[in-house]
Amino acid sequence: MPELKRPKQPMPTFVKVALQEAGLTEQYDARPPYQRNDYLWWINSAKRDDTKQKRLSKMMTELKAGSGYMGMDWKPNS
Repeated sequence: MPELKRPKQPMPTFVKVALQEAGLTEQYDARPPYQRNDYLWWINSAKRDDTKQKRLSKMMTELKAGSGYMGMDWKPNS
């Protein structure tokens, strides 16, 4: 497994619950380790709760679509 560029990020409870409730835990777990860590860093680094929720919503949309990564183009390898 390649090394992460950022320190390993903890998953906040609200993110874990949102993934479970939306049925997207499997899609999240299928993403490369750097993406999972970067998503958590992106959410955790927001200072305001509404910004955290907005970033969480973006992550969930990308997971549902099966493509995209923090607003950038990304598609899984087929």
